[in-house]
Amino acid sequence: MSSETNAQASLPDLGPAAAELTHLLEGVRDDQLGSPTPCPEYVLRDLLSHIAGLGVAFRDAAHKEFGPSTSTAPGSVRPPEPAADWRTSIPQTLAAMVDAWRDPAAWEGDTQAGGITLPAAIAGRVALDELVVHGWDVARATGQAYRPTPADLEVSYELLAPSKDDPAARGEAFGPAVEVPDGAPMLDRLIGMSGRDPGWGR
Repeated sequence: MSSETNAQASLPDLGPAAAELTHLLEGVRDDQLGSPTPCPEYVLRDLLSHIAGLGVAFRDAAHKEFGPSTSTAPGSVRPPEPAADWRTSIPQTLAAMVDAWRDPAAWEGDTQAGGITLPAAIAGRVALDELVVHGWDVARATGQAYRPTPADLEVSYELLAPSKDDPAARGEAFGPAVEVPDGAPMLDRLIGMSGRDPGWGR
């Protein structure tokens, strides 16, 4: 295997997390769109619009095509109503984001996301974390089982762990970390690290 192939193989693949989130979206009923979610400021329809927006933003970040999608800070604009065709358009957007980050060039240099310039290698991991955590949000809001891969949980946990006790590093994207026992499942520890209560909705 060439060094280039080795390097590509070591990069996170957003595909499994996007596929799991897409599967969860298929299970969303119309009468659940007004349901609360683990994100206090969002009901489910708001969360769906946020997911659609982040799919576009991180697709553009991978391509380094900067504009409103990459320069808008999270939470600065209330999500619009989901598109009427959200059941097909969101999965298509997520698939495009996955494809964009499968290009090794997407992980090189700097890019922009959420109005912040950051290394592309970090932005790609943030994109993966968004899929993993919001997948959990959708699952809990709709009462569905959630099955992220251990590899995705590890990448997301390693991304968030350094900011656990540093509010400045966490920024506005995450609330204060929720304490979770060290022996808890990795998913619970990640969700606590993201500022959510792992017991929400149980």
